[in-house]
Amino acid sequence: MNLLHNRLCKSAKWYETVEHHLLPWALRDVALDGRLLEIGPGFGATTRVLARGSEAMTAVEVNPKLAERLRRNVPGSVTVLEGDGAAMPLPDASFDAVVCFTMLHHVPSAEHQDRLFAEARRVLAPGGVFAGSDSLPTPRFRLLHIGDIMVPLDPATLPQRLERAGFTGVQVTTKDNRVTFRAAAG
Repeated sequence: MNLLHNRLCKSAKWYETVEHHLLPWALRDVALDGRLLEIGPGFGATTRVLARGSEAMTAVEVNPKLAERLRRNVPGSVTVLEGDGAAMPLPDASFDAVVCFTMLHHVPSAEHQDRLFAEARRVLAPGGVFAGSDSLPTPRFRLLHIGDIMVPLDPATLPQRLERAGFTGVQVTTKDNRVTFRAAAG
């Protein structure tokens, strides 16, 4: 991420937005009971909020510096693993819920995103839920990502992509410049 993007993602304003707006909207009517996995927590704004409602949580972060920062800054109930969400060192069906927020556009290609979706499905127990959100491109969003990886999701094709990964009951919702999704492990 570029310097401006880094500054925004670790700002108090972003943490407030995550806690009071993004997560309540993205997780409305989503039960996060049991074993919870977060893919791509970045600076941990979502992780800190999610950890409050979870007895035990795992976070997988690809960036080594961010993974180390997370280990220092999240509650002890959170296990932080360094790794790629598209090739996680986790057993099959080991989580009841998998989430990811505002990170999929940082995955380097649609194919890599599809591998991440397949991995999320692989580690979900039957009946588990995969949920999350991401930003949709706007002029401001594009400016914020100058020099960064930016592969936005297409809400029109996201349901088929999640179904190809093995999910059922896929729901995709857009509002303003954001998309949320949820799906079940059949």
